[in-house]
Amino acid sequence: QSYCHRLQHDMYFLTSSSRLNEQVVDKIILQLNRVYPQILTNEEAEKFRNPKTSLHTRLSSLLKHLQKKGDRHCQEFYRALQINAEQLFNDLPSRKILKTPDPTEIDTDKEQYMLNDRGPVFFLACFSMAAGLALFWYCCNSETQVIGRARRILGFSPIIIGRHVRNICMLYLEDMSRN
Repeated sequence: QSYCHRLQHDMYFLTSSSRLNEQVVDKIILQLNRVYPQILTNEEAEKFRNPKTSLHTRLSSLLKHLQKKGDRHCQEFYRALQINAEQLFNDLPSRKILKTPDPTEIDTDKEQYMLNDRGPVFFLACFSMAAGLALFWYCCNSETQVIGRARRILGFSPIIIGRHVRNICMLYLEDMSRN
């Protein structure tokens, strides 16, 4: 969403029920006038700071003026609002829309928890199993020349895994050595 559309959406919220007092509006106008890049000229700043005009009228005129100037001017207004009235900035309707999660979007924090709930031991077990299977495949491949020591090492590796797996691997190695 562009800043001009956001400002149009937030205009009623900002101008209603005296959410911004005169001091905050003056600070925002001065910041838009004095801070680089200069958004308001001196004449425009004086016009919007005129105490003879009601605050509601000045604020409405300022917001309409910024919308006519373009997206960059509206963005600088939001920056000035955040600096001078942070609580009000956080309560803006457009900010609440931006903070509302999309129901179709994946919650990365929840997904991260779901992926990591098994811990490091599970990772090490899976990695060891994959490395063992790779070593087993390499040693038992008939196209590669395998040194006898590698088969002996492979024969002792299933001791950690379990008795049934060890027996199967040992039977397979004995059968391979007969061929």
